[in-house]
Amino acid sequence: MLELQNISFSVDNDTGKSEILKDISLTVEDRKFIVITGPNGGGKTTLAKAIMGIVRPTAGRILYNGTDITDKSVSDRAKLGISYGFQQPPRFKGMKVRDLLSIAAGKTLSHDSACAYLTQVGLCARDYLNRDVDASLSGGEVKRIEIATILARQAELMIFDEPEAGIDLWSFARLTETFREIHDRQQATILIISHQERIIRLADEILLVSNGMLTDRGTVDEIYPKIMAQTVRACNLLEVDGTC
Repeated sequence: MLELQNISFSVDNDTGKSEILKDISLTVEDRKFIVITGPNGGGKTTLAKAIMGIVRPTAGRILYNGTDITDKSVSDRAKLGISYGFQQPPRFKGMKVRDLLSIAAGKTLSHDSACAYLTQVGLCARDYLNRDVDASLSGGEVKRIEIATILARQAELMIFDEPEAGIDLWSFARLTETFREIHDRQQATILIISHQERIIRLADEILLVSNGMLTDRGTVDEIYPKIMAQTVRACNLLEVDGTC
C-alpha cells in the first residue's frame, strides 16, 4: 500500500517561492488501477516523481507497505518494487534492447521471454532486440521499449507518466490491452498519468490534480462526467474570449 501524508513541494524562483504540490494526502490500495489526470501544469508529474524519489518533498511523508521511504533514493525505492516510466525516456548509446530488458528483469532473458515483452507494447521483436537504444529510434519506439522494461522488471508498483505520448494508434490500443491484462491478473498496482479516455475508463479510481492539489477523486462513473463538464466549460470560455 502507498500512503502520501501531507505532501508539499516548492521551488525558489525569481519571484520568490513557487508551490508545485500543496498538502496532498492519499492512500493507494494494492493491486488498484489509478489514473491521475487534470490540467497541464497542475502538478501531476511532480507528484509521480515524488513517489519515485526523483524529487524530494519539502514537507510530508511517503510510506510504502508501512515503510517510510521519504528519504530513500530512487535505487532504494526500485529495490522495494517501485518502477517509473518517464514522459520522455532516456536513451542508452551502445546498449542493445535485449540487454536493457535483461538488466530490468535482473537476469538474462531467453529470446522468447524478451520477445514477449516487446510484443506486449506493440513492437516486432525481430526488428528491435538487437538494436541500440539510441538516437536511431523514434521517441515512440523508445517509449514503448521503456514500458517493456518496466513489464520485465515485474514491479509491484508501476508508475507511468503519459504512456500514450508519441505512440501510434495501433500500438496505443495494444498498450491499453496490456494495462488491462496486468490489472485483470492482479499483477501490480498501476498508477498512470493520462488524459486519454481509453486509459481513464480502465481505472478503479481517478485522481484529479489541479493547481498542486488533489481536488477530487472517485470512480470513473463519478469523476469522468465532471471532467467532460469542465472541458466543455473551458471551451465555452475560450469561444467567448475569441481564442477558440
